[in-house]
Amino acid sequence: MKTSEMFLKEMKAEAANTRKLLALVPFEKGDYKPHEKSMPMLKLATHVAEITGWWKETLLTDELDFAKGGGTPNVYNSTEDILAKHDDLVAKAEVILSEINEEEFDKNWTMRNGDYIILTAPKREVARTWCLNHLYHHRAQLSVYLRLLDIPIPGMYGPTADM
Repeated sequence: MKTSEMFLKEMKAEAANTRKLLALVPFEKGDYKPHEKSMPMLKLATHVAEITGWWKETLLTDELDFAKGGGTPNVYNSTEDILAKHDDLVAKAEVILSEINEEEFDKNWTMRNGDYIILTAPKREVARTWCLNHLYHHRAQLSVYLRLLDIPIPGMYGPTADM
């Protein structure tokens, strides 16, 4: 199985799991945070929804430079808006992973802030770490927020205590 096919299969399965959690985010409790050092739930949910957009940054460019600015943060007005963004980014990632040249995964990719290099690694490692593992990390955080608000957590890999 090609690298692109492997990532596509995993990304699609995990996108469905991510969507299950994002659909449960109570927008009216967007400022909720379980600890003063935690990010607010709406910011976390937005981050979770937008991570899938990193496939574009990782595979279609050779670097991300924070010093060049990231534009204006997206503003969402409802949980449905967050879901729509997530769905749009998943569709775009599917196209990228379906069309990418396999050799692209061996090229180095750099994350920097101007002259300060944060990391340089082959795109296959960046895809695993930043496009997938990073998503799983923040999705798990979101599930804790929901649990603390007594919102039943759906099964992703099997049943949960709620379902």
